[in-house]
Formats: sequence, structure tokens, C-alpha cells
Amino acid sequence: MAKGHRSQIKRERNANKDTRPSAKLSYARVSVQKACFVLDAIRGKDVTTALGILTYNPRYASSLVKKLLESAIANAENNNGMNRDNLYIAECYANKGPTMKRVQPRAQGRAYRIEKRMSHITVVLDEK
Repeated sequence: MAKGHRSQIKRERNANKDTRPSAKLSYARVSVQKACFVLDAIRGKDVTTALGILTYNPRYASSLVKKLLESAIANAENNNGMNRDNLYIAECYANKGPTMKRVQPRAQGRAYRIEKRMSHITVVLDEK
């Protein structure tokens, strides 16, 4: 068990917090695998290039990631006072969310299960 007073433990935990601007989209109705195709295309790029890639990417997840990236850019400018021209995508990843289970009727009274997967998408920016 940690030593010290509860406020001291909280202070130490908050000191190790990541201060980079980020944005998170929880419960996105897209599977992790499909979201990762889009995230792999923009990882490590500067924000203007990434927005251009997302604008002309035909995948459904690209529209979600584009809104998320614009939110992260706004967080960087307004909360951290960073310059938009110096920002790049340091991290972007999708974690598995809950799965909605649905039933599809099939021939001869059978029922097949359909799994509608969700994901939690995170974009973290940093300055060059």
C-alpha cells in the first residue's frame, strides 16, 4: 500500500499526468480494426497533412477521426496555447469498446448472432 496522506498520494499521481493535448471519442460505432486503418494513415504526420488525408479518405471512420482531430487541435490552441503550425500527431489508437449483440433470423427457424462492435478512439498531439 502507498505511504503518506491521501492528498499527498493524489498530488504525486497528478504530477505524472500527461500534459499533451488530446481528444477521445468513446463508444464510436466502428470496429477497432476498421478504425485502425484510418489511424495508421495519419500517425506521426503534421495536423494539416492529416486533415487533408482524412478529408479525402472514403472510409466511414475517417469522418469520425477528422472531427476528433479538429477537437484535439482546438484543445491545443485554447487550453495549452500551442501554435497550430507546430502540431503533429504523437499518438493515435483505438481500444475495444462494448459489443452490441443482435439476432439475424435465418432459414429453418435458426438465428445467427450479429455483433455490432464499438471502439474508443484517442488522438494525442504534440509540438515539434
